[in-house]
Amino acid sequence: MVYATRCPTVAPGAFLPQLFVLAALQLACGSPYPPPPETAREPVVDTLHGVVFTDPYRWLEDQESPETRAWIAEQNAYAEQIVGESALRTGLEARVRELMDVPGPVYPQRRGEFEYFSFRKAGREVGAIYRRPAPEEPDDGPFDVTADYEVVIDPLDLREDGTTSVGIQGFSPDGNLMLYSIRDGGRDEVEIRVRDLNSGEDLPDRLPTALYGSVAFTSDGTGFYYTHRSRQTGPRVFRHVLGSDRSEDVELFGAGIGPTAFVNASEVDEGRYLIYTVQHGWARTDVYLQDLGAGTEAVPLVIGAPARFRARWRDGEIYLLTNLDAPLNRVVAVRPEAPDPNQWREVIPEGEDLLTGYQFIGDDIFADYLHNVSSRIVRYGPDGALKGEIPIPGHHVASLRGHGEGGALLSLTSLLTPQTVLTLDLETLETEEWRASPVPFDGSAYEMTQVWYTSADGTQAPMYVAHRRGLELDGETPTLLYGYGGFNVNLLPRFDARAAVWMEQGGVYAIATLRGGGEFGEEWHRDGMLENKPNVFADFIAAAEWLVDNGYTNPDRLAIRGASNGGLLVASALTQRPDLFRAVFCGLPDLDMVRFYQFTETNNMPALLEYGNAAVPEEFEVIRTYSPYQNVRDGVDYPAVMLTQGDLDTRVPPLQARKMAARLQAATGSGLPVILDYDARTGHAGGRTFSRNVRNAAMELAFLLQQLGAS
Repeated sequence: MVYATRCPTVAPGAFLPQLFVLAALQLACGSPYPPPPETAREPVVDTLHGVVFTDPYRWLEDQESPETRAWIAEQNAYAEQIVGESALRTGLEARVRELMDVPGPVYPQRRGEFEYFSFRKAGREVGAIYRRPAPEEPDDGPFDVTADYEVVIDPLDLREDGTTSVGIQGFSPDGNLMLYSIRDGGRDEVEIRVRDLNSGEDLPDRLPTALYGSVAFTSDGTGFYYTHRSRQTGPRVFRHVLGSDRSEDVELFGAGIGPTAFVNASEVDEGRYLIYTVQHGWARTDVYLQDLGAGTEAVPLVIGAPARFRARWRDGEIYLLTNLDAPLNRVVAVRPEAPDPNQWREVIPEGEDLLTGYQFIGDDIFADYLHNVSSRIVRYGPDGALKGEIPIPGHHVASLRGHGEGGALLSLTSLLTPQTVLTLDLETLETEEWRASPVPFDGSAYEMTQVWYTSADGTQAPMYVAHRRGLELDGETPTLLYGYGGFNVNLLPRFDARAAVWMEQGGVYAIATLRGGGEFGEEWHRDGMLENKPNVFADFIAAAEWLVDNGYTNPDRLAIRGASNGGLLVASALTQRPDLFRAVFCGLPDLDMVRFYQFTETNNMPALLEYGNAAVPEEFEVIRTYSPYQNVRDGVDYPAVMLTQGDLDTRVPPLQARKMAARLQAATGSGLPVILDYDARTGHAGGRTFSRNVRNAAMELAFLLQQLGAS
């Protein structure tokens, strides 16, 4: 269905709660917005597989040029001019801060005579690493996030603006040394250091800023293993001996493995074995085993199978969570001395729901499942015998961890429920509140339902829809649709401050389950990757149409949001169906998929195995049909768009957001604003202080609400 209108029109009284007071002034098709800054066009013509592309903004790929820096400054000023300072934005920022300035549960880990933990205290801009003396008897109560603790490492001592962060990587067996990482701004690259926890000083041993995979001490504490990742040559596993020069580090594994793979190493059985996992994208894993005791080279445990494997060691066996011959996953156990698949022991067989993980509590195994994107936890004996199921409320996300003798902690959250932790008696299944959520949100005033929509090819998929109780479906409610759809990620109905604020303002918040994710197993994932990637965009468009056709909203009241791969999602949706949406938030996005394979300095190379590689003719033919940057057309009435990005994103090249902002600003015929909010210290998953996160969320919400008619 095509929705023809693009001029903003409002029916008086359409939505009234709180800040959704209708704007009195509604202009016809003339734009009430100031024009964006002028962007120079310097066309570059490329020919790929016989197809000619003209890129008018290639010059914006040069991040450090004076022209690009001046352009970024102008774009930031324009974004602030469009959103503006208002009572709406001020109120949103205050409310977002209330909801977000609450530390989550903290679970200390005991090492030596201390317990160590990291978290961000309320009111602080960034988290720190702390410790406290380990109690003689285990403390059964929840962690006190308000107490004072000894600071081990405070990143504010490294950089005062709060954009540098630190993380615990591991401890030596005696608890005297700690491996930790330093992330400067938002780069994925980190520096690895070793802290002497007795003296409080760092050892000379350190790894320079780079991409790393697993980092862990050897079982004898004389050194550590680490995986160094190179975008040019691929990942390699090394062993470093403490006190030696890094040039003497021994390469253990990885020769010949290219940059589209992740490699991790885990030492098990008190140093007898090393398990190496080689993750080829998000659909295939190889597993190798090295017998350190025998001094032999690594040998394949499973290699070349079209399946994923997640390995862990327990009681002399390697447990593998895998989708081999089981699209919904199963668990098998492998004895190192008998690795032949015919001798594998099946511990948990494939069931009717997706098996996402498991944990051992006592002798039993507690398996995590997704049933129609809602959590289940099932208990098995050590032999795999079914022993029961843990009661969980519907449409919740649940997790379990051991707690004392015969007990566990059950964590629950949903779109309407901030994370709450209960004690669970594993014998009686009785629960008692252990840590009430400190987030000031009362979900009882809202309701959430799960609906099913039908995509273009007939595939049915679920969608969560949440709003105030008693909402009258008149087709005029401001609605925000969120999605991701990729990389085998399960998009679950967790509590989210943005969603809470949106609903508090009277809006509908929806989460669409899309192919490409992992919610229904590997077939569902593969139906949204490589040549099937267009299915993801079709699903999202169908979810949006369902909300319109079922009376929740209309295209002038419908906004969409996505980030990272979700940014690609919403950008593809707006270029394919500009008539369907009034406003778009597109964060940290992949957008120039035709040239993605050429961005070798700042892209995530394994993503080529998910998106496809335009250097391959067959994959190029699919990619060029949806790559957002190449599919922007002049004179089309595009929705209002807010893009966000930062200089230090080394996972998704930030040049894409810069070029897309310029292209949309020049092309749109709707008169609606296209803005870019850009930060010099921001990366894909770091470089933002708490206040910056609050500011970003409030600006995003203000932009979308204003575009949907809030005054």
